[in-house]
Amino acid sequence: MGALFMVKSKAIMIGAGLSNMAAAVYLIQDGHWDGKDITFYGVDMHGANDGGSTTDFTNEYWNKNHPMENTTGYVARGGRMLNYRTYVDLMELLDRIPSTTEPGMTAAEDTRDFDSKHRTFDKARLLQGGKGIINAGKLGFNNKDRALLTKLIMMPDNEEEKLDNVTIADYFKDDPHMFQTNFWYMWETTFAFRVQSSAQELRRYMHQMIYEFTQIEHLVGVNRTRYNQFESMIEPLIKYLQGQNVTFIDNKIVEDWKFKDTAMQDEITVTGLVVKDVESGETQEVEVDEDTAVIFTNGSITDSATMGDYNTPAPENMEYGISAALWKKATERFYNLGTPDKFFNDRNASEWVSFTLTTKDHLFLNEIVRITTQEPGNALNSFLSTTPITSLNQKDVNMSIVVHHQPHFTTQNPNETVLWGYFLYPRRQGEFVHKPYIKMTGKEMAQELIGQLSKVDPGPGNIKDKEKEILDSIINNIPVYMPYASALFNNRAKTDRPEVLPKHSTNLAFTGEFAEQPYQMIFTEQSAVRSGEIAAYHFAGVPMDNLVKTPRYDKDPKTLLKATKKMFD
Repeated sequence: MGALFMVKSKAIMIGAGLSNMAAAVYLIQDGHWDGKDITFYGVDMHGANDGGSTTDFTNEYWNKNHPMENTTGYVARGGRMLNYRTYVDLMELLDRIPSTTEPGMTAAEDTRDFDSKHRTFDKARLLQGGKGIINAGKLGFNNKDRALLTKLIMMPDNEEEKLDNVTIADYFKDDPHMFQTNFWYMWETTFAFRVQSSAQELRRYMHQMIYEFTQIEHLVGVNRTRYNQFESMIEPLIKYLQGQNVTFIDNKIVEDWKFKDTAMQDEITVTGLVVKDVESGETQEVEVDEDTAVIFTNGSITDSATMGDYNTPAPENMEYGISAALWKKATERFYNLGTPDKFFNDRNASEWVSFTLTTKDHLFLNEIVRITTQEPGNALNSFLSTTPITSLNQKDVNMSIVVHHQPHFTTQNPNETVLWGYFLYPRRQGEFVHKPYIKMTGKEMAQELIGQLSKVDPGPGNIKDKEKEILDSIINNIPVYMPYASALFNNRAKTDRPEVLPKHSTNLAFTGEFAEQPYQMIFTEQSAVRSGEIAAYHFAGVPMDNLVKTPRYDKDPKTLLKATKKMFD
């Protein structure tokens, strides 16, 4: 028995990220709802697709939990790369709303227009000290690598449960060589997989991104928005929904549920929500009547994130994610809603540290362009260590940076540069600043980056010689600790995530990266939008046949043939 079919006329959205905003658009446009019947509750209106000046992150919640000394410059806690071929639901959604920066264009037309004029072609995907730019087109497979990867790719959908609770390391346990291939270095840093991540999720990526085999060294399949993804995607959604009289209530945390007691003990019917005001700490109960759907984003990769500044490391926040805590309370009542602890109780598998660096001139940018031989907007550069760093006593990735097309923010001055980077393994020791990345200030992260660049700088005039001048040019560098940045990849079974429409639910749906959808790969705007679309269609009574049709490249013989050929290059 599936979710109990009950058409609604109102909705409460818990969480104001992309998936719930997508659901609201579909409810209004396809379900013909009045926007005034949709209400959002959230700590902020950023979601995980964030970006802005540091002052944009200083609402009451951030002031209390994440104090900053230096509030100049910009910050984006994470970065996103789009892919038109796969993100079909996202692009269809963005075609429904106007751009906020390009008059006369939809948000999708804006992105396509920009991307067509600034195509991605990464010439320095991997860099290594003493070697410079690596020829990453040579993926580096041996026959055992090829055999195991092919087996994973060819595994049918109905056998996916064989990978329940199997890590990537478990799957390749007899093949440690896989983790020393150029392919793995590029894959883990493009998508943020780790060896302890779920092999099930790796399989899904292999199925949906199989065509990336032939182009991963140049990232030519990557599409980018004109500005940061808050201003190019989320802000247009907010403006559209506000124009439709949708209500946004921020600085609120939904802390608990009220469920209906029925003779059918597994029936899931929400009758009320306990909402806490962040500023006052006071709580109130919000009634949920029988005409109201509750659409809940049950986990966020930016929950419990903290920010530092140029002279202060980001503090480690040990609180359990606020959205996951609410999810956990629902699982205590009902048996089929997943296992939050699989994702939010293993920080060793999920934590990152990122940084957003803002300079007052283009000195640093010009040095990076000189060293990597490519223009801004084309690159995700990952720096390989030259000393043993893994448990296998072999090299691995130290850090990665993305140099955006400039300007990356609409309010950015013409002379300013903004770039972003991250440490996938934040407790490793820096090579140039001798402390764990997680303990570094923004200045120390900049010094570590300059050091890594110096290792691959052919000169003359090594970048290290300009270190003081570069540091003097930095307005701010914001380190961000995100304990759950890779939580969605944590090792799991399929039943550890609730379905978008759980069995026996009358008015509760789950959306976002911690909701289970057949075939969809998480950590993508595609899966986020798709989950909101499904929830909206269900509660509005729109036939599921109207869902956007998703391509299956893993079923295309030509794509598979190209990937096979690439394996042997």
